[in-house]
Amino acid sequence: MAGEVIYYSKALIPTLRETPAEAELISHKLMLRAGMIRKLAAGIYNYLPLGYRVLNKLCRIIREEMNRAGAQELLLAALNPAELWRESGRWELYGPELMRLEDRHNRQLCLGPTHEEVITDLVRREVRSYRQLPLNLYQIQTKFRDEIRPRFGLIRGREFLMKDGYSFDRDDASVEETYKLMYQAYRRIFERCGLRFSVVEADTGAIGGSFSHEFMVLANSGEEQIVSCPSCGYAANLERTESLSPDSISYQQVEEGVSDNLLNLEKVSTPNVKTVEEVCGFMDSQPQELVKTLIIMADGEPVLALLRGDHEINLNKLQKLLGAKDLELASPETIERVTQAPVGFAGPVSVTGYRLIADLVTKGMRNFIAGANENDAHYRGVNWGRDAEPEQFADLRLSKTGDLCCRCRSALTFSRGIEVGHIFKLGTKYSEALGATYLDDQSKKRALVMGCYGIGVSRTMAAAIEQSYDRYGIIWPVALAPFQVIVLMVDPLDEQVRDIAVHMANSLKAAGLEALLDDRDERPGIKFKDSDLIGVPLRVTVGVRDLKSGVVEIKARKTGQSCKVSPEHALEKVLELLKGLQAE
Repeated sequence: MAGEVIYYSKALIPTLRETPAEAELISHKLMLRAGMIRKLAAGIYNYLPLGYRVLNKLCRIIREEMNRAGAQELLLAALNPAELWRESGRWELYGPELMRLEDRHNRQLCLGPTHEEVITDLVRREVRSYRQLPLNLYQIQTKFRDEIRPRFGLIRGREFLMKDGYSFDRDDASVEETYKLMYQAYRRIFERCGLRFSVVEADTGAIGGSFSHEFMVLANSGEEQIVSCPSCGYAANLERTESLSPDSISYQQVEEGVSDNLLNLEKVSTPNVKTVEEVCGFMDSQPQELVKTLIIMADGEPVLALLRGDHEINLNKLQKLLGAKDLELASPETIERVTQAPVGFAGPVSVTGYRLIADLVTKGMRNFIAGANENDAHYRGVNWGRDAEPEQFADLRLSKTGDLCCRCRSALTFSRGIEVGHIFKLGTKYSEALGATYLDDQSKKRALVMGCYGIGVSRTMAAAIEQSYDRYGIIWPVALAPFQVIVLMVDPLDEQVRDIAVHMANSLKAAGLEALLDDRDERPGIKFKDSDLIGVPLRVTVGVRDLKSGVVEIKARKTGQSCKVSPEHALEKVLELLKGLQAE
């Protein structure tokens, strides 16, 4: 890497003392204060030189690892014709997040939020034979999504920088090998960035596909909850996590007609008692003794989902189980039509004509409480087989603290993370829809098998800050820092100070390092605060007082530890400290 010296006095680094009122997350606050970004409109930001340097560092690492894995870089059009999106079926499916527009000839287009359609169209025109496969292509490009509520700065914007890649293979076995290559490449990318991250099993969402992994930067401010097992390594996001409830008595269903200390079914008057908490208080019971009934609309048809009182529904699991395209909670009017009772009194007893699906944890429950499908009434002593019979028992709930790993039964841990990368096995979803085929070695036409691999580049920049900062400002990993070293002149008008500082900055440049030379005629306190705010890993301070003792001070931003060395040995010490920081 070529070295560089930038003079602070000539640079555009407009730091702020106060935090703008619009900023919410710490990364948003610090990037604004550090002069890295400026807001243009809701969810749209300009990148100033300091922020753009970080983006370029990220892009370089991504390019090096993608190329190393055999992928080829290209650049696709950001403006997409609606016809392509209609071919795939996503013009309507993607929803209002798709930025749609018309040209002067009233032709419909969109600004690409992702490029499955465009890349598949390109490949279907250029690839004919199995001899051209596998093919792995990627780009780093600005994307557009009309978020209903853009927030958190670069974490959720309407315009953002993304690396998206797409692979084309002959069959499932071949795409599995490509997927493994991309999995390892992504691990190397985030390791080289100096980030603490977790790789979790995830769902594919609107992009589709059979399987996927998310790469999550660990941060307390993360939007997503990560569930992991320290014993066997299992990890998934909360939507996908499968777990065991430790206090579930049994998964053995009570056989109809077999007495097992079963109580008689008893209807109890519960006037104005609707919530789980209210029912438990009224009936002197615990949430674990109650089965609640949720009415869910699956593609317009009501389904009754039954869960234990202290558990929450995982709509993603239910949607997959039902194979439904659309899932939403039923309206109060629909609930009353289905149960013949207002909201708060639904239950599984005597329900006919609708699908009943119960969570697996409820399978071993005895003598539980449930709604009576009657205003102001609940049942006590409900039992499966005798009083109600679900169509099936399945895992429907969100995992919670205290659950056990479904693979090794060890205790699961819960943490938060920010999604920065996502890889998918797309299969033939897009190739079949768009007619992207090849001729195999038997001259038989087959659909290309695809994979999809994305990294939120601007989001990764923000996530790095969310993971590493203090009350003074950003603490960049060495690999992402806009400069590795800042050389700070305490007395810039002193000739000796200036000569030594300039010589030191040029020595750093000759060693291949990027140095910011703070030559501003400002008070030392302002310079020190700016240095901490922008987060450069090492600061070399050159001042009259230290030079009288024949030394300069070198301070690590991350640890706050400092040492004093002679100017002649400063370069050697800087290189040693940087090597140590990179190894951490």
